[in-house]
Amino acid sequence: MNRLLNRSLCVTLQALGVVALGAAIAQAQADTTLRVGLNADIRSTEPGVNRDENTDTVMLHIVEGLVAHREDASVGPLLAREVQVSDDGLTYTFKLREGVRFHNGATLTAADVKWTWSHYLNPQTQWRCLAEFDGRGGAKITNITTPDPLTVVFQLDQPSGLFLASMARPDCGGGGILHPDSVAADGRWKAPIGTGPFTLAQWKPGQSVELARFKDYSARDDAGPDGFTGKKQALVDTVRFMIIPDAASAKAALLSSNVDLLPDVTASDAQELKAMPGIQVSVSPIMAICGLLFQTNDPLLKDVRIRQAIARSLDYGQMVTALSNGLSEPNNSAIPQTSPFYDTTAKQGYQYDPQEAQRLLKEAGYHGQPIKMNVNKRYQQMFDMGVLSQAMAQATGLNIEMETLEWGTQLERYQSGNYQMMSFSYSSRLDPALGFDSLMGDKSKEPRKVWDNPQAQALLRDAVRQSDTGKRQALFDQLHRMMIEDTPMVIIYNGTIIGGLRDSVRGYHSWPVAKPRLWGVSLAAQ
Repeated sequence: MNRLLNRSLCVTLQALGVVALGAAIAQAQADTTLRVGLNADIRSTEPGVNRDENTDTVMLHIVEGLVAHREDASVGPLLAREVQVSDDGLTYTFKLREGVRFHNGATLTAADVKWTWSHYLNPQTQWRCLAEFDGRGGAKITNITTPDPLTVVFQLDQPSGLFLASMARPDCGGGGILHPDSVAADGRWKAPIGTGPFTLAQWKPGQSVELARFKDYSARDDAGPDGFTGKKQALVDTVRFMIIPDAASAKAALLSSNVDLLPDVTASDAQELKAMPGIQVSVSPIMAICGLLFQTNDPLLKDVRIRQAIARSLDYGQMVTALSNGLSEPNNSAIPQTSPFYDTTAKQGYQYDPQEAQRLLKEAGYHGQPIKMNVNKRYQQMFDMGVLSQAMAQATGLNIEMETLEWGTQLERYQSGNYQMMSFSYSSRLDPALGFDSLMGDKSKEPRKVWDNPQAQALLRDAVRQSDTGKRQALFDQLHRMMIEDTPMVIIYNGTIIGGLRDSVRGYHSWPVAKPRLWGVSLAAQ
């Protein structure tokens, strides 16, 4: 009997040893780091403040808003489990999910939502999207109340068809809800304490930004990921964004397995990567606006005939084929081609007509005065767009001189309106009203705005308030025709987003919002 017990105990201990060994192996396999290449450092860690594309990308893994964009670009609940809108469109009631935790362990309450939005709406915060909520760019938030710990009510001064979409905007930091401890007692920003699937672990300026899996993350009860909402699961322990400014070095890092993923590679590099063993690419059309900006207050470019001459000097088919390696088509409209509002009117743009360009220049009295165009090499498509535009415009007698700037300097020039002409791209706007709004405004109040036309701004205000699809379509068509006539900029194309990744990366795909999402992404054993 004792021998039998001893034998049984031995077998049990061996089994436990196997289980322990298996658990240790599993744990070792789980301790994974996904290395992602970024072409430049982030600008800050404060969502929607002192931000750019890379900053937004990192912050949207750390913070979450009440709502977010789904895969199809519609808006759905995220931290909210339900959104109720009053019949008059003036009251939005958000019912929060229970048990959501911040990275510091605190439980999300309605008071945190109110504090966060009070922080955003304070002009001293300098939030990127303040104008969308203080009445300058649409409806004004007049009051925020918290009837109970899981209910937040926003009151507006007028109906808005864009209130939720503006809340979800990536360039607004997704309206990410923050714990008050993110800010010091004196109002100074410290670090983001959000509710996202990753926490900010370490930022080494100029080198890397490291995120850690948030083990107490409260995922939505959905079948799977859905854009920026849905069920998010961090499947790696660490995400390390590695700063690699040089595109050739970034490609070499991918090929040598020093990085696992490059979220944004050029079309020409994508063709090369496709042929490489162990590499795959993920392609998606995007809703970005890529083109040439004109400073309409400039003594020379305030003449619409010169702006129209530039527009007619460009061979859009040839240019876009070269810029996208044949993956995109020209689009002169602020309405992206993937938008349901892109119709036959939006397809009517500028015609390549060098003779008409020369006639317009002669009529305007242009005789070769130099026009300085700002470009940068951080975003290769902006630089290439400038080079091609310069060469084509030169053939009609235009004297465009390129000035290559650091991206930060060019962004400051854009924000201040301190330029003559600029090759530039706007990130995806998922509603045409938001796309037009990114371009339009009173330059005396918002110098970064390109198109200053009071009549067009009145039409946009109608489109923002309007919820009827047919009426919105008519307003967007009218705005498109007016913009083609005024030519405050030349929109050239929307483009694509192409990700290059190692075969070991599972679950990653590009999408129209053009921001990498690294939840639901895992690394297979090598």
